[in-house]
Amino acid sequence: MAINKEQEEFASHVVDLLQSVGPCYCKRMFGGFGIFLDGLMFGLIANNDLYLKVDDDNREDFTALGLQAFTYNKNGKLMQMSYSQAPEEAMEDLDVMRDWGAKAFAAALRAASKKKPKNKSKSKAKK
Repeated sequence: MAINKEQEEFASHVVDLLQSVGPCYCKRMFGGFGIFLDGLMFGLIANNDLYLKVDDDNREDFTALGLQAFTYNKNGKLMQMSYSQAPEEAMEDLDVMRDWGAKAFAAALRAASKKKPKNKSKSKAKK
């Protein structure tokens, strides 16, 4: 799926807003964008909507506002990822975006800390 100028401009706007969290950047992914900070993806843009990383610690903040989870269709089955819509207010207010972006980045940090480190060498030679 090709990215158009409107999508590029929206992604740039989102990255500008999220600079209040840290030096964020975006990468094109699957017809949208991933939003990254310190190498961790904590947001995604699909169809000009921003979705932020959620986990058990911050999910209630999103559901209390009725924000929808990111879903996509895979082989006729609806799949849900651990990202939810950003509040509309955050798209227009830097302070609000900083708070929501920080919650999402914290969720990304928690998820990364639970992953097992990749073993770069299968085994070390015995002496």
